[in-house]
Amino acid sequence: MTTSLAEATDLVLRYRSSTAVAASSFTLPMGGITAVIGPNGSGKSTVLHALSGLMAPAAGTLSVLGVSPIEARRRVSFVLQSTAVPAGTPLTVAETVAMGRYPSLGMLRRMRAADRARVCLAMRQLDITDLARRHLTELSGGQRQRVYVAQGIAQDHRVLLLDEPLTGLDLVSARTIDHIIHTERDRGCSVVLTTHDLDEARAADHVVLMSGRVVASGLPSDVLTRDNLEVAYGLGALHASGDAETPAVFLDDPAHPASEDIGCP
Repeated sequence: MTTSLAEATDLVLRYRSSTAVAASSFTLPMGGITAVIGPNGSGKSTVLHALSGLMAPAAGTLSVLGVSPIEARRRVSFVLQSTAVPAGTPLTVAETVAMGRYPSLGMLRRMRAADRARVCLAMRQLDITDLARRHLTELSGGQRQRVYVAQGIAQDHRVLLLDEPLTGLDLVSARTIDHIIHTERDRGCSVVLTTHDLDEARAADHVVLMSGRVVASGLPSDVLTRDNLEVAYGLGALHASGDAETPAVFLDDPAHPASEDIGCP
């Protein structure tokens, strides 16, 4: 039985002829929260697509739960970043969350009592039960993201992948999803999320720092050093603050609001 969530050796990921992630080797630990952080275009979301089995390696090797990502797909739940819903989309909140049970259903997709219970529990956990009959187009961005996360945890899974789950959300939605992330970890699920927030990455159990390749992977204190951040973001993106006794470095990322840039020792 594997003791690692994922292992990559000289992994290369490409979109056609464009390399998104250059040769990288890393190991993600089983259990806990892994944060994948880096600037825009650094390959964060691409790594999640590879872990989910949606993107095949162009070179090198990648295993998830001891097997290929495609073989592990039924045990991996992938929640994409919230996107706009086309006008007229007929899906209700309850129907969208119920889609998380589809991989476990038979050909006729008949919901059993246990399936309905899982859907109801997921909606309660994300505080969207009162929205069950609303259509996705009627929801705010934060509410819609809670629906997608509810769909993700309604699915049978050992691994939960979240693409920027807290970016741009209202306070209630951000707190609700953050609570779910830690609840999933506490029940033994491995959580991997992408983020632009240094403080969020520092709170994780493991960090992968990206810049078109894996710059560093390990404990937050070992990865989020000034030297590593300068490699990933460039010298101009880092600024010193604090005083002589408590020096700090913060990230000036023009692609994101200043409120998301939180101090990093």
